[in-house]
Amino acid sequence: MEKIILPEHSIFEVVAEAAAELGVEAYVIGGFVRDLVLKRPSKDIDVVCVGDGIALATAVALKLPHRPKVSIFKNFGTAMLRDRDWEVEFVGARKESYREHSRKPEVEIGTLDDDLKRRDFTINALGISLNKENYGELIDEFGGIKDMKRQIIRTPLAPGITFSDDPLRMMRAIRFASQLGFDIDPDTFDAIMDYKDRIKIVSGERIIDELNKIILSPKPSYGFKLLFASGLLHLIFPKMVELQGVETINGNSHKDNFYHTLQVLDNVAEVSDDLWLRWSAIMHDIAKPDTKRYHPKAGWTFHGHEDRGARMVPKLFRDLKLPLNEHMKFVQKLVRLHLRPIALVKETVTDSAIRRLLFEAGDDIDALMKLCRADITSKNDTKVKRYLQNFDKVEKRLVEVEESDKLRNFQPVITGEIIMETFNLMPSKTVGELKELLTEAILEGKVRNEFKDAYAFLLKEGERKGLQVAKLITIDEEGV
Repeated sequence: MEKIILPEHSIFEVVAEAAAELGVEAYVIGGFVRDLVLKRPSKDIDVVCVGDGIALATAVALKLPHRPKVSIFKNFGTAMLRDRDWEVEFVGARKESYREHSRKPEVEIGTLDDDLKRRDFTINALGISLNKENYGELIDEFGGIKDMKRQIIRTPLAPGITFSDDPLRMMRAIRFASQLGFDIDPDTFDAIMDYKDRIKIVSGERIIDELNKIILSPKPSYGFKLLFASGLLHLIFPKMVELQGVETINGNSHKDNFYHTLQVLDNVAEVSDDLWLRWSAIMHDIAKPDTKRYHPKAGWTFHGHEDRGARMVPKLFRDLKLPLNEHMKFVQKLVRLHLRPIALVKETVTDSAIRRLLFEAGDDIDALMKLCRADITSKNDTKVKRYLQNFDKVEKRLVEVEESDKLRNFQPVITGEIIMETFNLMPSKTVGELKELLTEAILEGKVRNEFKDAYAFLLKEGERKGLQVAKLITIDEEGV
């Protein structure tokens, strides 16, 4: 049998020693073995014990110099400890059976063979012995090494059984294919299409966890194409599926916004690992199907799709079980603003337009520019190159205006409190109007955001509104 070289003087030797003293067999199983063979970094170790996994974990902890805490999960029969950078989970070998309408298995004590059979894919059904008589020996009962060499995702048992038992494995198959750049075995993929409706019994939280991992893969479009071809995407994210397709009227066609979105997503993935920037790419044109119109002279239009899309983001996040927090607001902002820099490219870049973009984008301006660059997709390389060169000019002006006016996340130096004190006003519409006039004047470059200029502008606008000055505010070195 093939042997695998495990790191010397490591947690594995401690586990082997503890298992020998307890008189039980122990094996490293699953993802760690897969990643070791593929030479991918991994710090998560699963140890299967043919016996009491919790007892083995406790014995290992006592042998480690720093005596780590053992977290025990009795309901699952598992235990976990941390050893430096390693996170090690222990479980007794088991076999599982499933009921038709649940993905929660009935678990029984089993053999190593039983434990390997319940694994999702052959590349994860690998083991390495930690036993004295065959330490380091590779256990590969289902051809996982061969499948890794062939770059194939395949189930150890008949795929219909694997996916019917645990439908989340259909998402995991596509996730591993996307992360590793592997193909899915034809019989395995056929089973995904056949059993796709079983995904409905899986919680949204588990589904979005797998979808996020697909989105974070090196070329996420591959995973989405598999989700689309299998029919899973139609069930978990139907709004994205609506982007697919081309309509032609009088010889005029619009582009396929589904495949355009995937290209934008891949473009973003080349420059950023930020999950939420990648979600912004997915959502940026999400409202195009709802705003699509055909005009005999103008052709196809999608007027207002950025604003409609921004309004759709909270519901989409809620439906997908994504967090309704600052990440949602970030995506919403980028969807709403994603056309603004492109509009600047098409016209003479004015300082006023640059100021407004800086003001609205704030600290997210750099992320917005990455999205907008990614959004330039065309088969005409000359056109793409020209647009990107124009973006260079816009970004240069952004830097210049930001250095000059400091408008990123700016607040007018004249606050609502100063306005009320100056004119002896209570909180009211008038106060808001004056503050808005001042903000507009600063963005238009008519007034600098400095107290003297801004306050003089306020007094002039107050006079126009017939307001009486109740108190003149002065500024000294310490402020107002």
